[in-house]
Amino acid sequence: MDSRILYWQERGKLVPTRDLIRTKEQIEGIRFAGVLNTAVLDCVQEHIHEGMSTLEIDRLVYDYTVSHGGTPAPLHYEGFPASCCTSIDDVVCHGIPSAEEILEEGDIINVDCTTILNGFYADASRMFVIGKTSPEKQRLVDIAWECLKIGEQICSQPYVFVGDLGNAIANHAHKNGCTVVRDLCGHGVGIHFHEEPDVEHYGRPGTGMLLVPGMTFTIEPMINAGDWRVCGDEEDPTEWVVLTEDGSFSAQWEHTFLMTENGVEILTH
Repeated sequence: MDSRILYWQERGKLVPTRDLIRTKEQIEGIRFAGVLNTAVLDCVQEHIHEGMSTLEIDRLVYDYTVSHGGTPAPLHYEGFPASCCTSIDDVVCHGIPSAEEILEEGDIINVDCTTILNGFYADASRMFVIGKTSPEKQRLVDIAWECLKIGEQICSQPYVFVGDLGNAIANHAHKNGCTVVRDLCGHGVGIHFHEEPDVEHYGRPGTGMLLVPGMTFTIEPMINAGDWRVCGDEEDPTEWVVLTEDGSFSAQWEHTFLMTENGVEILTH
C-alpha cells in the first residue's frame, strides 16, 4: 500500500480499496470510453434545437453510440427506459425522453449520457440553453459550470478528500444564492456504472474518501436556484424522475475524471 494512503488510514480516514485504483489497461479502456461519450454529447450539441422532442435526443444518443461500437449504459439499467436522461428546467436529473416533450425557447436542459465501450464506462452531462433564455436561468447554468470547475480545481493535486471539493462547491453555490442538492451525488465509475466513492457536493474538508492516483470518478454538482430539497414526479410511473421540491430551476454539469500524480485529468468533456 502507498505510504501516503497508509498514513491517512492509520489516522482513521476513509481510503480507497485496491480495486478502486485502476491498472494502466483499465485506465486506457476508460479513456477510450470517455472519447466516445464526449463524441455522443458533441452530436447532441450539433443537433439540439427548439421544436425537437426529447425522444429525438434519445434516438440520436442511441444511434451514435451503437454505430460507434458502444452501448448506452442507462438503457434498461434498473428499469430505466431510455439511452440518456433529459432534464428540463425544474427536473434535477433522470428526466425520461418523450415524444410529447418538445423543447421550447428559453428551456434549459441537461443531457446526461453514460457510454460502455469494450466493457468500460464513462459518464458526463452538459447543459444546453434553447434559444434565448432568462437571465435567471442563464446565471444558474453558469454557476453550475463554475461549481464543476471549482471541484476540478480542488483536485489539482492528489490526496485530497471528497469533503474538500464538496465544501468548496457548496460555498460557491451558497455565495451566489443557490443551493446544492444533497440527495444525489457523483460516484466512482469505470469498471461499473456506479462505484465507490460517493462524491458529495457539500461537506466538511478532510471528510469523505481520500482521492489517490489511479481512481476514476465523476464530479456532477446539481445546483438549484431555490431550496436544495427534491421530490419525485407523481406522474412518473417509473419513479426515476427527480424534481426540485419548490419548483425552482436546476442545472448540472458532469465530467469523468482520472486522478493522477499531477491532479485530475478530464476523461470526458
